[in-house]
Amino acid sequence: MTQARRKLTVFGVTALAVLLLDQLSKYWIRTTPELHDYTLIEGWLAFNFTKNPGMALGIHWADTWVISLVAIAATVIILIYVWKTMKPANLGYMACMGLIVGGALGNITDRIFMARVGGYGGVLDGHVVDFIHFKLRIGDFDVFPYIFNVADMAISVSIITLIIFYRKLMPEYSGDRVDAEDAPANGTDSSTEPENTSARDSDTEPVSDPDKLRNSKD
Repeated sequence: MTQARRKLTVFGVTALAVLLLDQLSKYWIRTTPELHDYTLIEGWLAFNFTKNPGMALGIHWADTWVISLVAIAATVIILIYVWKTMKPANLGYMACMGLIVGGALGNITDRIFMARVGGYGGVLDGHVVDFIHFKLRIGDFDVFPYIFNVADMAISVSIITLIIFYRKLMPEYSGDRVDAEDAPANGTDSSTEPENTSARDSDTEPVSDPDKLRNSKD
């Protein structure tokens, strides 16, 4: 397997795994009413089935179909970026980008199909299924009040990993290492040596015979 194929495999398998896990977990929550409001760890973690018409963290700045188009366009841009940076990238970077793309595709799948499945709209009108609720409170303060899903977790883990291990994972740094490894061990000197004029001069012997000197004067 070539290096490029190995990178594509890591990227594709990671993205597909996130997409499948995200959609299966959402289907499980949607079709299991007793899990719509279910406490896993009292005061810490619960399932709370919600449908988010906006973006992450509950941001809703436009109609759902507009947000869906923006999400699709952003995912296409990310795919193009991954393709362009694949050559200098390492496997860790490809796995992280697979997490991001898989998470994006998971939420886009909801946006495309959930409205039709739920009977409340058409294509691109779908609301994203969220259900993981971190319920920890300190006094009257909610530590993390937002409800999220597996796709959001994959994207967040990837971004945090890329930030922490930036110099080890990002292509501009791994590309420098690749260039250094590909460089020849013994550098070639492009400078040309000056001509040895003394060698040419030594080819001409001095005239030392007196007869030859007299003949040359005559």
